[in-house]
Amino acid sequence: MLRFAPSPVGELSIDAMRVALINYIVSRQRGEQFIVRIEESDNVAHGEGKDQEILDLLKKFAIEQDQLFYQSDNLGRHQQFALSLVEQGKAFTCICSPEAHEADHYHGKCLHDQENIVRRIKAENLPYVIRIKKPETAITFIDKIRGKIQTDPSEIDSFVILSAEGIPTYDFACACDDMLADISMVIRDEAYLSHTPSQIHIKRSLGYTADTTYAHLPSLLSASGEKHCKQEDTCTIKWLLTEGFLPDAIINYLLLLGNKTPTERFTLPEAIEWFTLEGISQRPITFDIDRLRSLNRKHLEAMEDKALSRLFGFADADIGKLLKLYLVETSTINALESKIKTLFSPKACAGEWAEQMQTIAALIQEAPMFNDFDSFTQYIVDQCGLKEEALFTPLRLLMTGAQNGPELGDIYPLIKPYITEIARCTS
Repeated sequence: MLRFAPSPVGELSIDAMRVALINYIVSRQRGEQFIVRIEESDNVAHGEGKDQEILDLLKKFAIEQDQLFYQSDNLGRHQQFALSLVEQGKAFTCICSPEAHEADHYHGKCLHDQENIVRRIKAENLPYVIRIKKPETAITFIDKIRGKIQTDPSEIDSFVILSAEGIPTYDFACACDDMLADISMVIRDEAYLSHTPSQIHIKRSLGYTADTTYAHLPSLLSASGEKHCKQEDTCTIKWLLTEGFLPDAIINYLLLLGNKTPTERFTLPEAIEWFTLEGISQRPITFDIDRLRSLNRKHLEAMEDKALSRLFGFADADIGKLLKLYLVETSTINALESKIKTLFSPKACAGEWAEQMQTIAALIQEAPMFNDFDSFTQYIVDQCGLKEEALFTPLRLLMTGAQNGPELGDIYPLIKPYITEIARCTS
């Protein structure tokens, strides 16, 4: 059993989607279930609807969970586990000040005076937290990416597992939930590496003996190549989609980062066939949006022509072929949309070539359908006498709305059914 455990606080980050993808892939390789656990039990102000937004994004990326649950559903179990540890002498009550709870190291005062502390709690109705006793031996585990990691017991404090309000701390809730779901492998960002010894200690204290495999993925460094994506609040999966990147291209890039892959362009089903955690480098990695643009272009080029046209409201393979002509200079859905909108919009017949554009537009509206570009242009020459630059510059502006771009001879066969709609002057 593997899990992805997002907190519905903000937008789904690029790091988080990478974690979700890899968990999903490994679950399918191992033939185990993939759980999505929404971690909203820590009293943090969560964004309304963010949980559903996360689920919708996962679905958009073809990441289908086998189970879904909310961490708060297990609140009663968390509290029972904490109290059972106290009863077993593996945890203790603490009435120290909030400042002591927030300190890096606990002085242990309440641990050595439990009989008196319990009496005072009952007699004076004092608020208290529950702390787990620090481990007596080293915590050792094997990380699939980083190898053997050992933590000395002196590095783990008698930390709080249940607050005075009865709310489990992050490490305690996470460890309990992983234990209850019998999570066999935990794959997450390296930012959580420091939490792993504490969580292992919690599960051992609760009597959980099953082996859990860990893999901590190197975090992404500041993005490069795009000023907007250097800002943490905009460099999110939602932002990438808004910018016109395909989910397939994003998946491709996130799995490519710091990884050994057999090809540069691939799909999620293909990645499931060959992906290994051992291929991931320990070195820090940088999100390079320019490389993502290149991959996005390749995925657009690889799309079936009619399917590509459907992204822009058509069902015409020729429109798909037309869009691919513009991939020489563009790489995103947004950029292609701008090109196709300009092409199908009435053109401003003004400026140096206004008269010629108006003349050609009028001829096209009355012209028969020509199968090839040479016959089409010869008809215009025969009707109005325009030649060379006086013909092709205004014709290009009229057909495409731009002075540069793909060859008109390549464009015409693909748009000839729409030519009277395209070659129009604004009134």
